Amino acid sequence: MKTLEELHKIRKEKREELDLRVNTKADTREKHILVCHGTGCTSSKSPQILENFKRILKEKQIENVRVIKTGCFGLCAKGPIVIIRPEDTFYAMVKPEDCEEIIQTHIIEGNKVERLLAKDISGNKVMCLDDLDFYKKQKRIALKNCGVINPENIDEYIAFDGYKALEKVLKEMTQDEVIEEIKKSGLRGRGGAGFPTGQKWELTKAVQGEQKYVVCNADEGDPGAFMDRSILEGDPHSVLEAMAIAAYCIGANKGYIYVRAEYPIAVKRLQIAINQARDYGLLGNNIFETNFSFDIEIRLGAGAFVCGEETALLESIEGKRGQPRLKPPYPANKGLWGKPTLINNVETYANIAQIILKGSEWYSSIGTEKSKGTKVFALGGNVNNIGLVEVPMGTTLREIVYDIGGGIPNGREFKVAQTGGPSGGCIPKEHLDTPIDYESLKEIGSMMGSGGLIVMDDTKCMVSLAKFYLEFTVSESCGKCTPCRIGTKRMLEILQRLCEGKGKESDIHQLEKLAVNIQKASVCGLRTKCTKPSY
Repeated sequence: MKTLEELHKIRKEKREELDLRVNTKADTREKHILVCHGTGCTSSKSPQILENFKRILKEKQIENVRVIKTGCFGLCAKGPIVIIRPEDTFYAMVKPEDCEEIIQTHIIEGNKVERLLAKDISGNKVMCLDDLDFYKKQKRIALKNCGVINPENIDEYIAFDGYKALEKVLKEMTQDEVIEEIKKSGLRGRGGAGFPTGQKWELTKAVQGEQKYVVCNADEGDPGAFMDRSILEGDPHSVLEAMAIAAYCIGANKGYIYVRAEYPIAVKRLQIAINQARDYGLLGNNIFETNFSFDIEIRLGAGAFVCGEETALLESIEGKRGQPRLKPPYPANKGLWGKPTLINNVETYANIAQIILKGSEWYSSIGTEKSKGTKVFALGGNVNNIGLVEVPMGTTLREIVYDIGGGIPNGREFKVAQTGGPSGGCIPKEHLDTPIDYESLKEIGSMMGSGGLIVMDDTKCMVSLAKFYLEFTVSESCGKCTPCRIGTKRMLEILQRLCEGKGKESDIHQLEKLAVNIQKASVCGLRTKCTKPSY
């Protein structure tokens, strides 16, 4: 266990040591070679790249150079990514055999390896990360430490103000003051529903009960979504710290992170982070020498899509079959094992510490009138710069697709962008200038969802797309209620006929009627949300 004085010393000394990570003018002779160890780059041999760098440096007896494992930098289309700090050189699509050349040319001779420098869509080589168009319109809050720190080293998190917000809350603020700050920030749940976060905390605090729980929903089930996974892989302590703050506010002493087992890197780093936080006394009894105690456990999900719905998630944590409960009662009143329970998703928690440290006015100055802050999107499909982006609410779809995403490959035309996963909708070309926020997307028949954003070009068939998502929905239906279990199958049968050229004039009307009835009659509103077609 670390004392307050020891933690403050770590923060001061480690931050001075790591200044070169964020300061390109850092006064240091040391260099850090940052190697992405997110899932995408790991699948492309980034672990071997990291080991090669370490081996070559040792063989050549080169000092003052450290090789650092990091989380996702965001620009997955350019992976594996290697960045050298403090000069901020951005090398893209690096292979294990390139390590020797990077060490010899860059580290020893002081020259850039031109052939490995990242290129913008224009084809121009870019020396530094911040010079890439992909990053220019982004604002990182939830992702601020991803690609900067080693997620498996708690000292690095502490160096960048980690657990400072928790200390401030426990030492200087009452429960109500913290909740009021979150309410004033305008933060809304990033899991898709957009419910005001501070209001949810306030409601859970108001419920009487000796035992309460805090839960993190990390069951990221939408096809093409990997926002929460990347935060857990790149900055797990941000979630632990926020859960502890939430627990203090509502009067809980136990937390659970429900994460799908298909995220092995995220699960591993979460457990490392939990163990480190316990060792430092940041989880457990009498945190920061106060009477506040809180601990966290991981619960693995088997990948059922329905378990992203909060009550089905609670059923799964309890060891039951993952099926949604009828509401009310809501989890705030009767949640895990019948006790008051607060549930937020990963991205929501990742904003909390920054709001506490920088203030609600700072956070609420970002975004739109009703949708504050930033939103993380997994940008995929027919777009040049596939990756993870974080933009202020109100950024238009056109800016995300063309300015950040680099446009559509092979000169094709934009057709639609699909948001909100199987529960969401498609945004056609005429709505490219729609601001991305909760209200604007709802107005055009789509939804924010958790943040999957799949771009499709003019070669894509919308009927086939609808059939693809219905196949997914049918296979993932938990079967609890007849409207979903049977109704989605009937919808899929109609779409299959349409794709085979055997459609009938009444099919569109029948599809719309089924969609509306399923939405109204099913237990799980989130996982069977159907919207009126935009056509």
